[in-house]
Amino acid sequence: MSESAQHRHHALDYVEISVTDMEEAKRFYAEAFGWRFNEYGPAYTGIRSPDGESEVGGLNPNGEVRGGGPFVLLFSEDLDRTVKDVERAGGRILEAPYAFPGGRRFHFADPSGNELGVWAQS
Repeated sequence: MSESAQHRHHALDYVEISVTDMEEAKRFYAEAFGWRFNEYGPAYTGIRSPDGESEVGGLNPNGEVRGGGPFVLLFSEDLDRTVKDVERAGGRILEAPYAFPGGRRFHFADPSGNELGVWAQS
């Protein structure tokens, strides 16, 4: 991670996602969400922050993919388009968009089987 990154006390600082196939995971997240990466070789890939100045997470092919852990929720300015982007990139929709107080969200599985969600304000 970059030394210039701002870190906030008790804030979520970095999310690591276990994957079964590094190249497929990079392709999926780049295609579905436009993510860019820092390459560290076949054993680890960093997920760049939107400004490209630091990292917000990583893809780890050595971790075990399992359900029931912390749930990662991404934000979208256009939820319906994001659903289409996730499907086009090869993600599987687990819960179609539904309303909750203040917005809408959906859940999907990435090609490794990790469950994530995306939400948008109403």
